[in-house]
Amino acid sequence: MLAEKVKKAIRDIPDYPKKGIIFKDITTLLNNGELFAEVVDYFANKYKDVDFVCGIESRGFIFGGAIAYAMKKGFVPLRKKGKLPYTTVSEKYALEYGFDEIEIHIDAFKNIKNPKVLLIDDLIATGGTAEAAVKLIQKVGGEVLAAGFLIELSFLDGVKKLENLGVKVDSILKING
Repeated sequence: MLAEKVKKAIRDIPDYPKKGIIFKDITTLLNNGELFAEVVDYFANKYKDVDFVCGIESRGFIFGGAIAYAMKKGFVPLRKKGKLPYTTVSEKYALEYGFDEIEIHIDAFKNIKNPKVLLIDDLIATGGTAEAAVKLIQKVGGEVLAAGFLIELSFLDGVKKLENLGVKVDSILKING
């Protein structure tokens, strides 16, 4: 089962980036070419009906770019404020201490009317970044058919934020605590 393979492939880093956090290090999955391909194929085969894949900076670029390539679809990066070179729209989201902001190009979907989008990131925790990403995609005319994540920290309830926006969430590995 893919979830078990993913669970075995990632490593926990205690107290990173601060005390009390257990960081889920995916680099140990990324350097396993066969498993990385299996994860990419999982999403690419399941969501063939999308027009674009959007990835959230930065690890969402790794998976999203590979998935878009496998599907022969366009890839759209969602970046931190000030990192995209053309005209953008932005969305703020709450962090534990303060706010951050992500952006998308206003012409990200090449003027395709009502493009269907697959949103990708490595992990969903509280859901703030993913919620902001969905709102951004909607601002520029996209419809998020699903949001895919390698890992879901289900005890933090971030999925509810996306479901409240009408977005289906697909996580390979759910961690309950």
